[in-house]
Amino acid sequence: MSGHSKWHSIKHKKAKVDAARGRVFTKLIKELTVAARIGGGDPESNPRLRTALTAAKNANMPGKNIDNAIKKGTGELPGVVYEDVNYEGYGPGGVAIFIEAVTDNKVRTVAEIRHTFSKHGGNMGENGSVAWMFERRGLITVPKEQYTEDELMEIALESGAEDMISEDELYEIYTGFEDFQVVKNNLEEQSIILESAELTMIPQNTVKVEGKQAEQLMKLIEIFDEHDDVQNVYANFDIDDQEIERILSA
Repeated sequence: MSGHSKWHSIKHKKAKVDAARGRVFTKLIKELTVAARIGGGDPESNPRLRTALTAAKNANMPGKNIDNAIKKGTGELPGVVYEDVNYEGYGPGGVAIFIEAVTDNKVRTVAEIRHTFSKHGGNMGENGSVAWMFERRGLITVPKEQYTEDELMEIALESGAEDMISEDELYEIYTGFEDFQVVKNNLEEQSIILESAELTMIPQNTVKVEGKQAEQLMKLIEIFDEHDDVQNVYANFDIDDQEIERILSA
């Protein structure tokens, strides 16, 4: 199981806690604003905005918050100007880490990201240093209680998906980058209930990490994930499930 898949499962389990803290809404508002600024406020012609809207609705964000975020992006309402920025580097054990962020102050954010890498056993790299190790793909998750694995696998493949993995509480459906929206639409047209739908970065290979390095790595990734400017964190680690449970329960 890839590092991304494991981290995605962990994030799903802690999503309710994050939502209670308001962290999820903060990140979604930034993404809605940037998506609308770059591609316009019409989700029909703006795939990134469509994806952000799906995430916002799945998080039960109030409609007024969504509308205001989009209007700030299009300039209909005054607001902070956010920019997309990526950071790359290595964590404990030589694990590649790719970070997607949205910030209104790139100088501040890069300094904080670099400091976090250094403080927790990693080092920040140049642009392009690890991006080549990841592939942009679509990821759609579906609650397990709704369908059997064989039933959903057949529907997913017929809808254009490339693969499907069974995790603890969810089925993870993977698509090609260009096919993401088509597969998502096909599943929705067949009344499949989606937990989430996003474009993501999948590692092409993984690095085995154990013991103290695994603990350091999990701490580093969690700190990045909780940073207000960070939207997504991707890493190519492979840590045994039992060790992940031990680290999380410590």
